[in-house]
Amino acid sequence: MLEGISMGLLTALSIQNLLMVVAGCLIGTLIGMLPGLGPMSIIAIMIPVAIKIGDPSAALILLAGVYYGAIFGGSTSSILINAPGVAGTVATSFDGYPMARQGKAGKALTVAAVSSFAGGTVGAILLMGFAPALSSVALLFHSAEYFALMVVGLSAIAAFAGTGKVVKALMMTVIGLMLATVGESALFNAPRFTMGLIDLQSGFSFITLAMALFALPEAMMLVLDPKRGERGKADGDKGEIKDLRITREEARQIAPVIGRQSIQGFLIGVMPGAGATIASFLGYAVERNIAKGADQEAFGKGSIKGLSAPETANNAACTGSFVPLLTLGIPGSGTTAILLGALIALNVNPGPRLMVDNPSIFWAVIISMYIGNVVLLILNLPLIPYIAKLLLIPRNYLIPFILFFTMIGAYIGQNNATELLILVGLGVFATILRFADYPLPPLLIGFILGGMLEDNFARAVNLTDGISFMYERPMTLALLLFGAVLIFLPAYRRRRAKALKQGVAQGD
Repeated sequence: MLEGISMGLLTALSIQNLLMVVAGCLIGTLIGMLPGLGPMSIIAIMIPVAIKIGDPSAALILLAGVYYGAIFGGSTSSILINAPGVAGTVATSFDGYPMARQGKAGKALTVAAVSSFAGGTVGAILLMGFAPALSSVALLFHSAEYFALMVVGLSAIAAFAGTGKVVKALMMTVIGLMLATVGESALFNAPRFTMGLIDLQSGFSFITLAMALFALPEAMMLVLDPKRGERGKADGDKGEIKDLRITREEARQIAPVIGRQSIQGFLIGVMPGAGATIASFLGYAVERNIAKGADQEAFGKGSIKGLSAPETANNAACTGSFVPLLTLGIPGSGTTAILLGALIALNVNPGPRLMVDNPSIFWAVIISMYIGNVVLLILNLPLIPYIAKLLLIPRNYLIPFILFFTMIGAYIGQNNATELLILVGLGVFATILRFADYPLPPLLIGFILGGMLEDNFARAVNLTDGISFMYERPMTLALLLFGAVLIFLPAYRRRRAKALKQGVAQGD
């Protein structure tokens, strides 16, 4: 291992590979900031560039830099204009955008940058130390465990529901699951619920749905509520972005969050098929459930913990996803599937023999992640005051700006003009739901996890000829019980708090 690390250091610290790290991080950050252009698109475009480079180490370092750079930078559009273009940054908008509306855009971006850096760095350390051992753990997960993992992800609705909104959140989750069934499934090569429209044969696009649920309603609310446009000007300042630093008290608040979510996010990323999206949702759900009193009530209203948790978890998961890719040759997400294709095109066969046959590639990629996280922090922190000034754009210009990126993001996602009609229709529907005080995040969670839930459930049923896998496989049963705890814990805590209040009142 030490010999491999020293070999990886020599490879990663070469001038060419250092330039590849910087280029990948810069490209990924810029692409991640634009809603609708996620890492999958840019990595697919850059595969010919990687092949042209020729050197597998340099090519993979470049593509890996683009990957975690896009996740790192994806928080910007979520925080500033409530337009998450990447699934892994959806949970970031839940508290990041309210902070921006409160005039704390600079602080929100700083917290996101620091949390992303910490999560990615801890993930790289864990990847270096435990990659061989964790690869055997990843092999234990089959369809039954993945189904249970999706159930745990859906159980996070209790964290996004808020006080008195559990029924509404359940309704939104069911709608999300219904939308996920539109189009062809992975197991049945036949269109479902498409109403005869060929454009719906592949189902709804995540980017279109995310824009319709968050960005488009925000633009409509800016039109309908003039006072909502006066954002980013805290305490009557004259357009200056202030309050960029994290205070000692805030650092003490987010330090344990970063510690917990770095480890949890990394472990979720190790599981093939889980990825940054589930890590971010579960990170947010766990932190909200363990918070108490005023801290718990602040979630969804601009909580610094609610922003730090998903940002730490998704970057740690991004790093963890390289464990199954490099040690087993199993892509854990669409992005790592493209990276797998790039490796094969470069005549590198990822798997258990990679550390033995090509140790310089394996360790160089891991060590480049340390360097990449430092580069990302250096690139992002000085730019925060300038990026945050986006909120000072007058409302008359900001609304067309949001609409432009919303439309472009939806169109690029499928390269189909029908997506614009779907965007508008779903956007109007989402705006009505906002007026009716229905939580929208559960709908998107149901949509994202619905397809994976259905596919893994069908495979598990086919393999066991029934649903006996739910109680016969210990890991599956443990995950299902954990999901049940996540659902019922908030209700139990509310009932207990109410009982305590009644007891105090009777004592008085």
